[in-house]
Amino acid sequence: MQGFRNHTALQLELNQPRLLVIGPNGIGKSNLLEAVELLGSLRSHRCSSDRDLIQWNASRGVLRAEVGDGDRLELELRRSGGRLARRNGKVLDRQLDLIGPMRCIGFSALDLDLVRGEPALRRQWLDRVVLQLEPVYAELISRYGRLLRQRSQLWRQRSNRDRTGLEALLDAFDIQMALVSTRIHRRRLRALRRLEPIACRWQSHLSAGSEQLHLSYQPGSRLDEEEAEEPWRLSIEEQLRQQREEEERLGSCRVGPHRDEVALLLGDSPARRFGSAGQQRSLVLALKLAELELVTDLCGEPPLLLLDDVLAELDPQRQRLLLEAVGCHHQCLISATHLDGFDGGWRQQAQIVGEEELNSAVHIG
Repeated sequence: MQGFRNHTALQLELNQPRLLVIGPNGIGKSNLLEAVELLGSLRSHRCSSDRDLIQWNASRGVLRAEVGDGDRLELELRRSGGRLARRNGKVLDRQLDLIGPMRCIGFSALDLDLVRGEPALRRQWLDRVVLQLEPVYAELISRYGRLLRQRSQLWRQRSNRDRTGLEALLDAFDIQMALVSTRIHRRRLRALRRLEPIACRWQSHLSAGSEQLHLSYQPGSRLDEEEAEEPWRLSIEEQLRQQREEEERLGSCRVGPHRDEVALLLGDSPARRFGSAGQQRSLVLALKLAELELVTDLCGEPPLLLLDDVLAELDPQRQRLLLEAVGCHHQCLISATHLDGFDGGWRQQAQIVGEEELNSAVHIG
């Protein structure tokens, strides 16, 4: 990488299934894992602006990787002109075509907001899971976002239109939004159904069998129990028509995927309200490990697992159970402030990168 966050230049060769990045806070451990996540998923969970990712005195930041089959991936972040994505030296027309050769799943303390935060964060997490399985899903989400914004703009400008013309335009929006909503709902529901039994098993493992996890998809549209595209589409179209009076009064659309919720329960209690810090952290880890397993099963190749300061707030038993589970059948990158908690056998099978390597332009391997 070059010109990314606090790293002027850094090159690493991963030659072990486990990479331990060890050192005090502030030296760029999280930045390294963020760079891997960004190149593998085109997203950073820490910020939304590329300008914040580029080193302050640089005009661009460049991330590169060579994956196991020889594919060379590159993402160039520029202060002006947007991003450039390259694969094997060729500029890609669509950045999405960079996704696939280096899938990755990350965890950091910020992910605890998945349990503690607003429903939008859980929707975004579920969308990232679907995107790992179907990269074209990004186009559905983008299309729905545009329709929702245009619909809101239409209501704001309604004083300039006669009522008949407004209703006709809303009818057209209802048809398009119902179709896209149905396809988003179906994909989210399918992904969650596949994830739940795996996540429940991981939660049980990380808690030594003392905790039961339940995931519940609560759609922002009324859906029949039996999943079928045409009935769902027609039902959502009717719901959009029925809520227009309320939509006009409140200024927001009251039906659709933008109002979805994913309920996370420990036993019968919402984890958001009643889970301890350790239980919430274990829950997020269970979701991430379930995602890792699901993507591996469906795509045939295990993603990279990125764990940023993962042992914090976990008791020794949960630490041991987690470490026993990672880095065996997939490549795992873990950051920590010290080696305490990683037993001798675990360390011996890990490549260790320390402060000196992170603070200089070096080649490791």
